[in-house]
Amino acid sequence: MPPLSALRPAIRAQRQVRRDTVLSNKLRVPISAYVVDCAVYADGKRLPGRWTHERAFAEVRERGGDTFVWIGLHEPDEEQITGIADVFGLHELAVEDAVHAHQRPKLERYDDMLFMVLKTVCYRGRPAEGAEHEIVETGEVMVFLGPDFVITVRHGDHSSLRDVRRALEDDPEQLALGPAAVLHAIADHVVDSYLEVTAAIEDDIEEMETRVFAPRSTVDSEQIYVLKREVLELRRAVVPLAQPVRKLTEGYSSLVPHDVRSYFRDVDDHLVTVTERIAGFNELLTTLIDAALAKITLRQNTDMRKITAYVAIISVPTMIAGIYGMNFDFMPETHWTYGYPMVWVMIIASCLTLFRVFRRNQWL
Repeated sequence: MPPLSALRPAIRAQRQVRRDTVLSNKLRVPISAYVVDCAVYADGKRLPGRWTHERAFAEVRERGGDTFVWIGLHEPDEEQITGIADVFGLHELAVEDAVHAHQRPKLERYDDMLFMVLKTVCYRGRPAEGAEHEIVETGEVMVFLGPDFVITVRHGDHSSLRDVRRALEDDPEQLALGPAAVLHAIADHVVDSYLEVTAAIEDDIEEMETRVFAPRSTVDSEQIYVLKREVLELRRAVVPLAQPVRKLTEGYSSLVPHDVRSYFRDVDDHLVTVTERIAGFNELLTTLIDAALAKITLRQNTDMRKITAYVAIISVPTMIAGIYGMNFDFMPETHWTYGYPMVWVMIIASCLTLFRVFRRNQWL
């Protein structure tokens, strides 16, 4: 058997091979996991072939003109996005926001680049009894916009942009407007989802309103509160987006040409509609909570009146029985032949009289 000193070079070589294999796997596996699509567009048409972000960047810079690259990422970590950020010159603060997510809707300008955050929403429906999930699920879409590139970073399973990309590729004239047209399509898609969610929530509120004001219906104020909480969550996603969209309509950056700004005005109009609906939902749900609590209080008062009426009726025979149960020797009517029947007549007559009085006053 050779000495250990002779085996050490071979052992080091094997360890290095294993380290290289692990490193290559780490670099290879995440690419397909977080890069959803990478495409180069020239004059509104997608160029054929599969592209890495380095090749796409080089192709765009070589062609120039109306050529740009669109890269779609899904929940990348800091190490995975660093390579793309270095190639395209993304600002480190924007990259940090894109990785960690949980940002408010906003629009920021970094030199010749725009960074926009949009909150996405998805209606999951009211949970069944015993189930636990949110009525409105939220996610995020971050957009890096440059003169010849668009990089989208998604957080959440429901915020897919596949349909947006297909719709743009089917409309070369719109796609030829450049990266700003992609930003508009994404914003329009997100705001349209707001309209769909508010329509679904409106149906839930109408159903809940019918139950609250229906006679003899059982109302769970907790369900109304849960829906109100989801409306507030939707409000936090929608309302802060108004200012960034309005900036884009007013020429906030030269990256958004005049031809695209008019499209953002339509997005702004839809956003105002959604905001007004949410404000109405919030007020209506507050009213429904007050109405549900008032209905519960009224039902409790009705129950208390019924209990009080029956206690008053029962107190009559209790009082009479208590008087004649004192066992005094010289109590009247105790030795009278008709004393016992007369007591029963008094008890029944008094109880019936009280019953009629309470019934007439709607206590029973």
